[in-house]
Amino acid sequence: MSFFDELSASLEEAVDIKNGTKSPEHVTHYEVADVKAIRTQLNISQAEMATVLGTSLDTIKSWEQKHRNPTGLAAKVLATIQDNPDFFKALATPKASPARGPVSLSG
Repeated sequence: MSFFDELSASLEEAVDIKNGTKSPEHVTHYEVADVKAIRTQLNISQAEMATVLGTSLDTIKSWEQKHRNPTGLAAKVLATIQDNPDFFKALATPKASPARGPVSLSG
């Protein structure tokens, strides 16, 4: 099957799922992280969190205000941080990202 044929079949399947004529084979659900609660627990600023996670300050604000939800890898990382706050500290060390340098953590 060519790439185009696979893509076409995927689109047809997506339409069938949307129309309710077919059920999705696999759906992954993640609990939406409470970013503000995580940040408060870590006692860090929005800017510090953005730097360590490699995202923008506006993204952190948007997550905290529930305008957007973290998805993909960001959602997984935040879930890990929520369960294991020391993981954030490990991410913030120079070893985790030598190009960035250390991030000062409050507290």
